[in-house]
Amino acid sequence: MQYAVKAWSNGTARAGVLQLGSSCPCPLEIETPSLLLPTRKCLPRFISPDLLPSLPSPDSRLLQFSPLHFLEGLSTQTISNLGGLHQMLCLHEYGLVAVPRDSIQCLPASEGTNKVGASFETPCGRCLIKPKEYMEMISSMRPDIWVTLADEVPTWVSAKRNSSSVDRTIRWLDECIALRPVQNQCGDIFGSIVGGANVQQRQLCAEEVAKRNVSGYWIGGFGLGESMDERPALLKAVCDNLPEEKPRLVCGLGLPEEVLQGVAAGIDLFDTTYIYHITIGGFALTFPLDKIGVSELIPYSSDIGSDQTKINLRATVYRKDTTPVVQNCSCYTCKNHTKAYINHLLNVHEMLAQILLEIHNTHHFLGFFHLIREAIKEGKFEQFREKFIHDRREHLAASAVHV
Repeated sequence: MQYAVKAWSNGTARAGVLQLGSSCPCPLEIETPSLLLPTRKCLPRFISPDLLPSLPSPDSRLLQFSPLHFLEGLSTQTISNLGGLHQMLCLHEYGLVAVPRDSIQCLPASEGTNKVGASFETPCGRCLIKPKEYMEMISSMRPDIWVTLADEVPTWVSAKRNSSSVDRTIRWLDECIALRPVQNQCGDIFGSIVGGANVQQRQLCAEEVAKRNVSGYWIGGFGLGESMDERPALLKAVCDNLPEEKPRLVCGLGLPEEVLQGVAAGIDLFDTTYIYHITIGGFALTFPLDKIGVSELIPYSSDIGSDQTKINLRATVYRKDTTPVVQNCSCYTCKNHTKAYINHLLNVHEMLAQILLEIHNTHHFLGFFHLIREAIKEGKFEQFREKFIHDRREHLAASAVHV
């Protein structure tokens, strides 16, 4: 794996290029900041493999998965005998990123974690995963990038418990590196960084992980109770202590405003379940995809349920709306179907509704990341960020007047 920063904006926001080639069957080049598509066993929740090529390429070629997904399926030995996940799933043109935590089905259970291993709530029940067991999974699955085991804790734990989580995460990092196969078939290592809502612990963990021989960094522990006001200081404490030449991946920042917050701190890759959650809710992303200026706001309506980023397609107002979800959108959904059709599918509980919505929402969110990269290259990221947040707040204020 190779990573290079190509442009900076406002001091810390950066655009770069990530190249996967050593373990990936086909060389892959991804521009950052970029989105990791959330998956279930390496495939998006609703998009079938034959529809994956309809998503923007190569932006959609990085797939995040949790090795814990496979606890209820084939054994690690069987997956290894099949040649790893690329061979088993015929995903030769995609980069696979293994992250223990999955914010939908494999949630960290800090109360069950101990010095032996990390505890997770999985579809198979609560599981305690030890570094040796985790490395057996990684070795058999052979992802392009894998994240070391971490002890993630919510913000409300005691200072002692938070400190022990940092110690365990660093110790497990050393164990994972020591257990890594000599053949280097399991991809590049991203060292885990935790620390809860404590700036000093975050800084300590970042300093220690930066001393290790890793290819990049995974910043965890977000989305577990911290506020948006606390987050900038926590991100700064981490990023200021990491080398610039290695990529940074964060988990737990999903909303457009949170993504912008992460980019401003110097984050390169985002592991988020935002697309899944809005798709399940019947929402479609609609925020404008232009550079600095923002097109006209969507008129307020309690039926529409708009917040200047998405619309509720379950609403009755769309029952006879024969326009696409977003005008001039080039995704498969908008080119072939209407709001009325998706409204019908949602109301009769057809799974095709989620398929079409996930295609559109993924396409739209990837377009958002493209705009971020362009703004950084032009040196206008802060203006882009301020304009986006200002217009959304203005719309929410206007909406409140009508309530």
